[in-house]
Amino acid sequence: MNLLLIAAGGCLGAIARFIISSRLNIKSQTGFPAGTLTVNLAGSFLLGWMTGEGVSESFYSMFGIGFMGAFTTFSTFKLENIQLREKENKPVLIKYLLFSYGGGLLLAFIGLVIGMNEL
Repeated sequence: MNLLLIAAGGCLGAIARFIISSRLNIKSQTGFPAGTLTVNLAGSFLLGWMTGEGVSESFYSMFGIGFMGAFTTFSTFKLENIQLREKENKPVLIKYLLFSYGGGLLLAFIGLVIGMNEL
């Protein structure tokens, strides 16, 4: 049953990432990958919240592993970093790295705190 929940969540997460990333990346005139940043930051927050909340195993399988696993993307993040470096777009690359790593850690922590009802 867990495999079905993970598969269903993964299907929905991949579709959601495609829609959000496609729409937000088109609007960026500077080459800043806003779509990937948005999905990765949202995923960081939501995984933190799920962990703090202590959601059920089946909920975590579907949304934590399945949906978030397909929704967030480390490989696209790394590819975009390489592309920004190759284009010598250093200011955008530095902002992207800072927002991704710093924002991801911060939002995961905030999600955890909110999930634990300690805020």
